[in-house]
Amino acid sequence: MSAAALLVVALAAAEPPDVAAARAVFERNLEAIRRRDRATYLAQYAQAPTLARTGPEGPALGYEGLAAGAGDGWPDTFEARDLQLVPVRPGVVYGTYRYRVRYGADERAGLSERLFLETDAGWKIAVTTAFDAPPGTPPAPLALVGATLVDGTGGAPIPEATVIVRGGRVDCAGPRASCPVPAGVGVVDVAGKWVTPGLVDAHVHFSQTGWADGRPDAIDVRETHPYEKTQADLRAHPERFFRSYLCSGVTAVFDVGGYPWTIGLREATEADTRAPRVSAAGPLLSTRDHWLNLPAERQFIHLKDEESGRGGVRYLAAHGADAVKVWFIVGADEKAADFAPFVAAAGEEARKAGLPLIVHATGLEEAKAAVRAGASLLVHSVWDRPVDDEFVELLRRGKTVYTPTLVVAGGYVRLNESGATGAPPAVDDPNGCLDPATRARLAAASALAKGAARPDDVRARAARTAERERTSAENLKRVQAAGVVVAMGTDAGNPLTLHGPSVYAEMEAMQKAGLTPMQVLVASTQGGAQAMSRAADLGTVAKGKLADLLVLDADPTRDVAAFRKLRQVMRGGVLRGVEELHAVATAPDPRPAP
Repeated sequence: MSAAALLVVALAAAEPPDVAAARAVFERNLEAIRRRDRATYLAQYAQAPTLARTGPEGPALGYEGLAAGAGDGWPDTFEARDLQLVPVRPGVVYGTYRYRVRYGADERAGLSERLFLETDAGWKIAVTTAFDAPPGTPPAPLALVGATLVDGTGGAPIPEATVIVRGGRVDCAGPRASCPVPAGVGVVDVAGKWVTPGLVDAHVHFSQTGWADGRPDAIDVRETHPYEKTQADLRAHPERFFRSYLCSGVTAVFDVGGYPWTIGLREATEADTRAPRVSAAGPLLSTRDHWLNLPAERQFIHLKDEESGRGGVRYLAAHGADAVKVWFIVGADEKAADFAPFVAAAGEEARKAGLPLIVHATGLEEAKAAVRAGASLLVHSVWDRPVDDEFVELLRRGKTVYTPTLVVAGGYVRLNESGATGAPPAVDDPNGCLDPATRARLAAASALAKGAARPDDVRARAARTAERERTSAENLKRVQAAGVVVAMGTDAGNPLTLHGPSVYAEMEAMQKAGLTPMQVLVASTQGGAQAMSRAADLGTVAKGKLADLLVLDADPTRDVAAFRKLRQVMRGGVLRGVEELHAVATAPDPRPAP
């Protein structure tokens, strides 16, 4: 008998007869909803004109009204937890439970009540209510029992572990003997599975789509996909990417550069268990005066001197950015030393403002200058040449986190191949997490972009990218071996680096580069949390941490491809199966395509 069944038996044995009888009716009532069994559902209610029902539309009386509408709209997902029953007097029992229901992409959670009466026809429900909970209401307590726990610290896995969650945080995590399940806490049997922290993608861009329309500087499709409309749609509907991330096991992301509206995503997502937690840097300080902006809104602030660096930081601090991002780009006829004072000024101003400095620097000299300027995070590999002892020591002394982004450049190659050949690009999405609009873009990509790249140019780009990827992989291995903190990041939003499922290829590339599966796991959980400056809350499974967890069907310490075999995702203490997450992520979009 499972732990959950044993707990039910123990509770029933300890209950007064009235409570036990009411519980039986309660459980039949809820199970009928799960099974969409109209007859059993109705049989639990008093067939009387005094049957009282209350919900969002107000009060209603009478069994006939209930029966008339029963079965017309069963929820796609129905979750009932935290059943509580209290005897009021002989023959009367009051009960409540916490519900979570989903109709398509619409989800609601709250508290439902029942009043049970002993009647001539047996125990029946005489009153039923349902009230949606305000946003941020903690979910019911829950215990995951029986899985192997891989806690994200790099420590040895714990077999047959228990993870108890209360108020959206981990209350206990460890061997079953050290984490006994308290009475009244719902139990989910996950024996034979693996539990890990949720994945953290430490490099994403919500201001980009994952295709050419978000980066017309790569392939210009503005004639068919006006950039202004693309950006307006991204701003209005970031939830499509929220769903793709959660469905892929990503429970936190760091937007490291985009339009000012991205700064507000942190507040919008923190209490929303249907979205990953978001930190955002907002507009980038760029050593190149990049043209990819909007008439009334910039995502690139030109870093042209020291004062522009200081002024840019003050702007970001005033608007609530979580970090200062510098796009440290050096042209063929320029030197990193020419821009280093500007980056240093931005770093000094960021320290005054209490904001971390993060830097895009793919050249070794730029990366050294960035670390000297106080960068806490490098958001790309050094790919122009092998790193040296001086650089590694700078990283260690500065406690700088290194994000390799190994696969993003390959996305540009595949985009150009699609443009040259007319063949649609392959999509790596094992759990079907991409939203309909993104899938439609990719399916039509060949027609929209054909002829945009010449075969000779594609081959030359592919050769350059392959060399950079080799250098990046070797540098990652050396940096990891030196004890530098590494964080997994995809650069999602760039062409064919798709929001959500791109994490799988990135983690597998890190493993191929020579990192052990455990090292990749830590980089993708604890390392990402450190990159986001949120290690106190995220990244490991430990008492007091936010309950953002994954349940996997395979062992991630043997091969990080196990993350593709996702079974369940817990975000903020709410547990959802991958089938439900897939259904939400791929729900038909009622809006017209942009």
